[in-house]
Amino acid sequence: MANVVRAALVQATWTGDTATMVAKHEEHAREAARQGAKVIGFQEVFNAPYFCQVQEPEHYKWAEPVPDGPTVTRMQELARETGMVIVVPVFEVEQSGFYFNTAAVIDADGTYLGKYRKHHIPQVKGFWEKYYFKPGNLGWPVFDTAVGKVGVYICYDRHFPEGWRQLGLNGAQLVYNPSATSRGLSGYLWQLEQPAAAVANEYFIAAINRVGQEEYGDNDFYGTSYFVDPRGQFVGETASDKSEELVVRDLDFDLIEEVRQQWAFYRDRRPDAYEGLVQP
Repeated sequence: MANVVRAALVQATWTGDTATMVAKHEEHAREAARQGAKVIGFQEVFNAPYFCQVQEPEHYKWAEPVPDGPTVTRMQELARETGMVIVVPVFEVEQSGFYFNTAAVIDADGTYLGKYRKHHIPQVKGFWEKYYFKPGNLGWPVFDTAVGKVGVYICYDRHFPEGWRQLGLNGAQLVYNPSATSRGLSGYLWQLEQPAAAVANEYFIAAINRVGQEEYGDNDFYGTSYFVDPRGQFVGETASDKSEELVVRDLDFDLIEEVRQQWAFYRDRRPDAYEGLVQP
């Protein structure tokens, strides 16, 4: 029998406050569960606006502890209710002065499995993230979930192939890539980089982008979220570039082993020759 995982993602418009944003995602998750999904992921800092369009101290208010903050705790309850694995990207405060762009991973029974912290932090117009976030310091964990081995790579990370590869070496079958990227800045790259990473590392990727414009800047988030398979092919259509959308797709995990036997990229790696890649 094929090892098919029904997976979901949400690209959402900002509602104006955290309470309604979380409630909206809960309803999307319940609908995904009704459609048979067993895993779902949300967009970058899903319960807040993309406040990094500006550099203002007021936006530290969006940060909360992980896993003991209100949002992750609520998502644990939702996972238990729906029986789904949930990838939950939030603004994390570890202690005073220590802030991270983080995604918690919750198993289908509500168990908190751990978190990924974004490694690569941009600091360019409209994406002033170094003002808020320290670079991630937890490596590239892959979580053994009810649906298989799930990893996370967040937004700007996607431009750096090293993390994609480490997730593959750590056993990832599906990597969620929650993002907030705007029209004109990266549209060309959006449908190029993640399919290429899926091919190079021979796993599935869920690429999630916000959609619409928000109150703190001119960024026009263009959605077009999608799942891509280990051959670099979209699984179904991409989502709308203008509207909120729940995307549910069947992912045949047996394809991972098929592709790895056919293309054999992991067999032919040359780590003995790569020392220069990690020199400053």
